[in-house]
Amino acid sequence: MRVSEADILIVPGYQGADENHWQSRWEQKLSTARRVQQVEWSKPVREDWVRTVAEAVNAAERPPVIVAHSLGVAAVVQAVPLFRKQVAGAFFVAPPDVADMTIRPKHLTTFGPYPREPLPFPSVVVASRNDPYSRFEAAEDAAGAWGSLFIDAGESGHLNGDSGHGPWPEGLLTFGKFLARLPAA
Repeated sequence: MRVSEADILIVPGYQGADENHWQSRWEQKLSTARRVQQVEWSKPVREDWVRTVAEAVNAAERPPVIVAHSLGVAAVVQAVPLFRKQVAGAFFVAPPDVADMTIRPKHLTTFGPYPREPLPFPSVVVASRNDPYSRFEAAEDAAGAWGSLFIDAGESGHLNGDSGHGPWPEGLLTFGKFLARLPAA
């Protein structure tokens, strides 16, 4: 699949993605990418975020390909039962451990628990070994339950601007390879 054959839905996490975040940069580079806008980025409400993601998927004109980061991943996997359109694939980065009650902010845990069923579309999970919002093993376990290809990003923090992943060219290359393997509509 090519970028021009998909609606690429960028789903940021808690507090959104500023202009230096790799998701914002990809949104500018990928011609068919658009951000899924949440009403409230700093006080996320699970039902609102899930509904917004489902509406974006269901409104897609081309096969949707999702690029989600952090809490955006949780919103996407919770929204799957509401999808009326077939998702072509999902690229998940740094999913938070929504079952860990010690992680702050507490907003993250309101998006759990994660569904344990395999996702009905191809997916990739990229996770770091020292993400402050998730134990590596929790991300690996979620990826296994979802049937996702799991990519170990080493010690990369939360894979955001604060961890030095502003442009994140390696991520864009990996996403490009994933997209190329998806069947065209």
